[in-house]
Amino acid sequence: MTLEVPGQRELPTVEDTRALGEEIAGLLSAGDVVVLDGPLGAGKTALTTGIAAGLGVRGRVTSPTFVIARRHAPATAGSPGLVHVDAYRLLGQDPDGDQPTRRDLADELESLDLDSALDQDIVVVEWGAGFVESLVESPLIVRMSRGDETEVRTAAWHRA
Repeated sequence: MTLEVPGQRELPTVEDTRALGEEIAGLLSAGDVVVLDGPLGAGKTALTTGIAAGLGVRGRVTSPTFVIARRHAPATAGSPGLVHVDAYRLLGQDPDGDQPTRRDLADELESLDLDSALDQDIVVVEWGAGFVESLVESPLIVRMSRGDETEVRTAAWHRA
């Protein structure tokens, strides 16, 4: 079965979220960027874990919140690696403290030197919506959500 783009799916379990990530990995090749958007607990890291499994990269995938970006080398020579970026710490707060703002994120991301990875790896950026799209051509945008009263998540994806 080929994953349709655009698409949407309900994800009742973490395993379903990871399985969708493995399917998404089948759409990707070196140089692709995936932007994951959604609130805390929506399943962004679980989806990334599935993408990593689908790509067959080495190393355990965890949220890179404190290191901002982590590269996972390919298990097979010639295959793309995975660069997992968590841009959450790059978010500031508005003066009222209500909404995160994106402060000089293009400069901050450029300092991570991600464009050197773009040719050989796949880059997955959590919390990247609204600015990564302007840095790369045609990223895959995945919006994750979770119901207030349920553990069921929903993922909707499209190319920008």
